Amino acid sequence: MKILFFDDFKLGILKGDAVVDVSQVVRDIPHTGPHNLISGLIERFGDYRKRLEDAAAKGSGVPLAQVRIRPPLPKPVNIDCMAVNYMEDGTRKEPAPINAFHKSPSSIIGPGDTMVLPDIPATIFEGEAEMAVIISKRASHVKAANAMDYVFGYMNFIDGSARGVLPPGNVFYQMKSRDTFAPIGPWIVTKDEIADPDKLQIRLWVNGTLMQNFNTSDMAHKIPRCIEWITSIHALEAGDILATGTNHRGLNPFMDGDKVELEVEGLGRLRFDVRDDLKRTWARETRLQRQEKKMEVPTTPQLTGKYAPAPK
Repeated sequence: MKILFFDDFKLGILKGDAVVDVSQVVRDIPHTGPHNLISGLIERFGDYRKRLEDAAAKGSGVPLAQVRIRPPLPKPVNIDCMAVNYMEDGTRKEPAPINAFHKSPSSIIGPGDTMVLPDIPATIFEGEAEMAVIISKRASHVKAANAMDYVFGYMNFIDGSARGVLPPGNVFYQMKSRDTFAPIGPWIVTKDEIADPDKLQIRLWVNGTLMQNFNTSDMAHKIPRCIEWITSIHALEAGDILATGTNHRGLNPFMDGDKVELEVEGLGRLRFDVRDDLKRTWARETRLQRQEKKMEVPTTPQLTGKYAPAPK
């Protein structure tokens, strides 16, 4: 099942190229807004699944092209992102020590929305293509052997990054938790529709050019281990997001006017825009391209605009 919000946050089920409004089916779930309507549904999904399926089968739906798709998880309790969690196409000799960071719920935007690059002296802005895991129920001190019982589904996720912001000791908070730095969607795909989350192709295009192209089989610490480790630190709640990391070799600068598309195999395609009121520019090259040119610095330097290095 593919679950989404559309227009004024009506709950919908995707049916082909149309969305069926199922808001009436879930109206009795206690909630104060779309954020805890979706988490309440996820918690009670066993009770509502058949009713949702019946409503979707009977409903004719509205073409997706005629609605505004909203972020499917507007305000989760937790967004946890795995750090350096890919083997980078075998170029890493061994997995990096397991690590993660928190991302602010205010960073979330949805399909068709705009990632806004802030007026800060970052060396570069990047967006990391990732597959996100959606948690199905409260999870605390979960063992890896049982971890998949706590997975509700999967979703496209972009981890926006403002790199090089000083001081260096406060990296992840300043770099990752900016407003609009977590585009998600277009919908949640329940786990029964994904045969093997460890064998999904992830592709990211910028202005129609394929920039990231890798497979979740390259993940260093697999989903069960990630859930085990995260929940040994703090509990996860129904509807929380666990982003599983990226292959950094295709990362490239995000700039004003960019049209970005992300598609994790089976999860639909997420489209969003980038805006930079300062109109800063970088060379359009990936980290892999710089490595192939034997460049010592992995990210391309800023070329023009505020905070660009003074010419030597």
